[in-house]
Amino acid sequence: MDLTGRTVVITGGGRGLGRALALRVGRLGARVFVSARSMEAAEKVVGEVAADSGAAAYAFACDLAEPASIRAFAEGVAGYTDRVDVLVNNGAHYLHGPGLWDADDDAISATIASGATGTLLASKHFLPLLRAAAGADVVNLVSSAAESRNHRSEAHPAFYAAKAAQAGFADVLSQRLRPEGIRVISLYPPDFNDGDPLAPSWDNASRSADDPLTAQSVVDCVLFAIGQPRDCFIRSFHFEQL
Repeated sequence: MDLTGRTVVITGGGRGLGRALALRVGRLGARVFVSARSMEAAEKVVGEVAADSGAAAYAFACDLAEPASIRAFAEGVAGYTDRVDVLVNNGAHYLHGPGLWDADDDAISATIASGATGTLLASKHFLPLLRAAAGADVVNLVSSAAESRNHRSEAHPAFYAAKAAQAGFADVLSQRLRPEGIRVISLYPPDFNDGDPLAPSWDNASRSADDPLTAQSVVDCVLFAIGQPRDCFIRSFHFEQL
C-alpha cells in the first residue's frame, strides 16, 4: 500500500495504537499529524516517525475533552495543509473500574466528553479539510464496549457510555457523508495486545486463532479499509473474542 502524498491526522497518537498507526502510515509515505494530550508525548512520536521513515510529521497538543483545544488543533493542521485524506479518531480518556463510585465526577465527565463529544467535534472541525480531499476517510477506533450487552471489559461505566455514544454518532455520520464520497469506518476491537512497532517482537508476534487480537491486526484492518476502491464503504469491523 502506498500513501505517498496523502495526509493522515491521528488523535490520541502519543502511545499505543495511535503511535503504531503513525509509524505505519509514515512508512507508507503519508504526511502525519499527531495529537496527544501533552505536547511532549506528541513530539516524541513525531520524532520517532521522522527517524523511522523520514516522513513529514507534526505534533499538536489536544485534549479531546476540551472543545477549544479541538478547534485549535484543526486550525493548526489547516495552517500546514489544504486537505486531510484520513482522520483517525483514536483518542479517548480511558477510565477503569466496575462501579460508579470508583471515579470522581470530573473524571467521569472527561471520559464521556473525550470519547463522545471529542469524536464529534474533531469530525466537525476537520470536515472542511476532509471535503477538500479527493475521497476522504474518517476512521473511528471505538471498542467492543459499545456493542450491545458486552460486559467483558473492566472499564468504568462512563467509558461504556462514551463508546456507545461514539458508535451512534459514527453510524449516522456514515449515512450522511456517503453522498459526498467520504467514508466513515468504525472498528470495535476487544482488549488487544499492544506492541512496539520499533521492537523486533512486533514483526514476530504470534497471531494465530488461539491468540488474543494484536495491535498489528487492528492497524492492518485500518489500512485494508482505507485502501479499498471508493465504491467500497466498509462501515464497521467487529471482532470475535476469545
